[in-house]
Amino acid sequence: MLSEPTYLPARMVAPEIEAHFKQHQLAAQRLQGGRVATAPDSHIIEAVIDIAFWSSMRREEGRSPNISIALLQPSESDKPLIFGQRLRLTTQSLIKLAPAVEQPGIHLGVWPDGDDLYIWGTTHSVPAICFVLEVVEPGLLVIKHRRVDGFGKFVNVAVLQGDQIKVLDEATMGIADCPQLLKSLASMPLPSYMGESFNVLVQLASSIRLHKRGGLVFIVPAGTDNWRTSIVHPIKYPVEPSYNTIHELLQLTDNQRKKLEWQESLLEAIDLIGGFTAVDGATIITDKYDLLAFGAKAARSENNAPVGQIIMTEPVAGGKATKMHPAQSGGSRHLAAAQFISDQHDAIALVASQDGQFTVFAWSVELNMVHAHRIDVLLL
Repeated sequence: MLSEPTYLPARMVAPEIEAHFKQHQLAAQRLQGGRVATAPDSHIIEAVIDIAFWSSMRREEGRSPNISIALLQPSESDKPLIFGQRLRLTTQSLIKLAPAVEQPGIHLGVWPDGDDLYIWGTTHSVPAICFVLEVVEPGLLVIKHRRVDGFGKFVNVAVLQGDQIKVLDEATMGIADCPQLLKSLASMPLPSYMGESFNVLVQLASSIRLHKRGGLVFIVPAGTDNWRTSIVHPIKYPVEPSYNTIHELLQLTDNQRKKLEWQESLLEAIDLIGGFTAVDGATIITDKYDLLAFGAKAARSENNAPVGQIIMTEPVAGGKATKMHPAQSGGSRHLAAAQFISDQHDAIALVASQDGQFTVFAWSVELNMVHAHRIDVLLL
């Protein structure tokens, strides 16, 4: 028998999550008519969130659990590992199983039977639009689903942290009034056999977060040198000729991509650039993803004024834009990014903080100021 949830945000967000999955699963079934997960009901979602939250607050042998829970039946998975005796989904069960399923890509399979929820085993494979809940750290849960014919990371649906609920704004991502940001985060088309789209900048952001040292990236128009007026010279670590592997891989035809391990090569090239962001200073790439320099020092252009105010948004449904001084958005990297974009209106800046915050800076023509967009919830 499902117990009454005691984590209030679980009850508050469950109906919205249910609606999201039913809408997307129905659309996916119409598109491909293939293997799509069964949509969970609100009371099941509520119970899973509640149990996962309280499990995240427990410790076993001094360690907090890192668990991924997938709501699916064994028949919906490829080559599942099925327990000889299923286990009730409880905080105790999750705590005891956590050490065995900490590796990325392993999910605990959970499915209701009658009035209760059971862990039936583990799986590496989940179908399209399958409800997945990841326990990231104590009190921090991420609800996501795999892309249809998915390539790349899961699609985040909602983030719950303590009493905070952040449901992603699917329609505009919170940046409808900033075409430069919309352009920078727009999905890139992939060959038909890959099905879904892939975003180089989002993948780069994920790579930067991995080294946990923070980072600053300036994305400048290819073929121009205007950005150099906002950089201290000489640049300590120029890349000559520029590293253009990502651009070359994206230019390959479908047939050429099939002849090599294209996905792996693309991700390796992105991770290579992501690694250089750990070096103190700014990493500079073009809008074609060519690496020009790293460890560069930003400086205000000679004829431009210091940036005084920016607008801050998040890709969260119901979120509101906030005006603030750039110093309120973070530390020295955020200030450098805001000033660079104030000087270079056709550029984009990415800032990763050591605490996991990630912000994209771009110039908003409509607002006539720098627009900072926090995308942490997209990257967890």
